[in-house]
Amino acid sequence: MSDQPPYPDQPPHPDQPPHPAPHPGQAPYPGQAPYPGQAPYPGQVLYPGQPPYGWYQPAGYGLNPADPLVTPPGTGLGGWFARCVGAASRSWRLLLPILVLTQVLPLAMLSVLTLAVDPSARWDAEIASDSTLPATFWTDLSVLLLVVVGGSLIFGLVQCLGWAAGTWVIARQAVGEPASFGAALRYGLRRALGLWGWMLIFTLIVAIGFCLCFLPGIYAGFALAMAGPVYLFERQDPIGRSHRMLRARLGLLLGRVALVAAAAIGVSLVAGVIESVAIMPFGSTPLTSAGTAVGVVLTISVAALLALPAHLAQLVGLVVTYAEQRAHEGPVNAGQLAAELG
Repeated sequence: MSDQPPYPDQPPHPDQPPHPAPHPGQAPYPGQAPYPGQAPYPGQVLYPGQPPYGWYQPAGYGLNPADPLVTPPGTGLGGWFARCVGAASRSWRLLLPILVLTQVLPLAMLSVLTLAVDPSARWDAEIASDSTLPATFWTDLSVLLLVVVGGSLIFGLVQCLGWAAGTWVIARQAVGEPASFGAALRYGLRRALGLWGWMLIFTLIVAIGFCLCFLPGIYAGFALAMAGPVYLFERQDPIGRSHRMLRARLGLLLGRVALVAAAAIGVSLVAGVIESVAIMPFGSTPLTSAGTAVGVVLTISVAALLALPAHLAQLVGLVVTYAEQRAHEGPVNAGQLAAELG
């Protein structure tokens, strides 16, 4: 016997049972009036403009194409590069003194200290007359390693202060918020120790990777490239988040980081070559006399200053790349990123 309901105003057949009532909570079909007495789903509330169930927002939805910091998906390399240039042109007046104080000066000081304790010239002279190792070889080597490793750790903390301060300046000025040199350094001081601790872990991972046939170190460097910005903006799981970004958008992130690394390494290599050539006229022991000491210190300082564009490219490039990665994960803008820094 059919369960088909009767037509409107048609009396049912004497033997036909009545049409069964709807299941509790059953929604009507599209365009169908609700059943008498039917209630909505418990707790169901439809907000104005709410998308239907199962509908997903397309990539780039809710993003401002003119955002000064965030590159929307689909904009391409040109959009990313334009935001890098825009960030540098907006913030260079504050970024340059911050980078000189926290990047250039520490590296110059470390170079001078390393040169002061470098025993290679004395070793060469002693080995030329006697083929055995110098009597003070292990002591000299220990002092050299102590200065290089200890100085790198101390100056690394100062560099982290500068990275945090520079990131704060870039994000604040992207939305037109006031930013000053002192306020940037105060923010950098608050974040420097935590960032420094994570950077030690990152450096150790990359170093172990390079010891394992070199290629794992390169992969680790790319996989952890976003770890610093992740810590500053999100302050949780920088290693895992950075690695997931690389796996989710391998080609995009790999290309951006490779461009930043090429610019930073290229400028640094040029500055290093200039420094090596410029200090050669001062001899193998330039710090033994006042005249040559002043000359070599000035030369090292100028060469370190020539590497300033490398530090600027690294800072700006990584911050803009992180903002682009966030845009691929969901709607975000420069104002939200600036607020996340705290």
